[in-house]
Amino acid sequence: MDRIKPVVGNGIHQVSPGAAQAPQTAQGAEPPEVPGQFDYVKTKVVPLRAEHLERNRIVAFNKNSNMSGPIDLLRTQVLQAMEENGWRTLAITSPTPEAGKTVLAINLAMSIAHHTTKTALLVDFDLRRPKVGSSLGLPMEKALNELLSDQAGLEEVLVNPTLPRFVVLPTRVPIPMSTEMLSSPRVNNLISDLRSRYESRICIFDLPPLLSSDDAITVMPKFDCVLLVVGNGMNSKQEIEECLHHLATVNLIGTVLNKADEKPRTYY
Repeated sequence: MDRIKPVVGNGIHQVSPGAAQAPQTAQGAEPPEVPGQFDYVKTKVVPLRAEHLERNRIVAFNKNSNMSGPIDLLRTQVLQAMEENGWRTLAITSPTPEAGKTVLAINLAMSIAHHTTKTALLVDFDLRRPKVGSSLGLPMEKALNELLSDQAGLEEVLVNPTLPRFVVLPTRVPIPMSTEMLSSPRVNNLISDLRSRYESRICIFDLPPLLSSDDAITVMPKFDCVLLVVGNGMNSKQEIEECLHHLATVNLIGTVLNKADEKPRTYY
């Protein structure tokens, strides 16, 4: 996986190649979430395959991995900034495709789930090229597609990949008229519901690239903050400046320079 040197706050994170829903009470209200206690009666639990994760550069599943340290550092800085501002929804995007935003989103969400006082929900909002579910190797009989078309309820499409405090809402196949869907009241209500459901939950949304369509620009104002992932050598100065122009009215929590060559640093 990638090695990261994070600096949050409009800084650059250099990268080198290399909670479930609680059951409702009789009155229909959900009990408060207790850190460390989770009920996956309604949420599908799916085991992950280590070899599949390795092929897709997902290293944060194993919190003892020596490759997940930089991701944990990024997590700590992101959480600090979000907690200081009362933010709970984080959108992750990039200027163009193939910058590694989905891999970063998955690893960051897993790292947050390892945090003893936080739960992480990862939502695949890249409706044109959804990759979260396939990157994790999840079966997706029902996903965001069915939820948005009223063919399934939220409890039917959430997946717990056997990692405590981590829940995924994947998108199975591309969704037609994605811009219209992302700007719809249905999606707005879904974001609000996921944000308000638990106070200790961090919701991460994997968005489409900023410059590939108007999908990300359409939905971005609905999130508390945004993390921009830039592929080293993949984006021009003009493209990055154009992205910053689009992000001028949102809370840009930081920038990650992905796929950058950097010599590893030791403690000493």
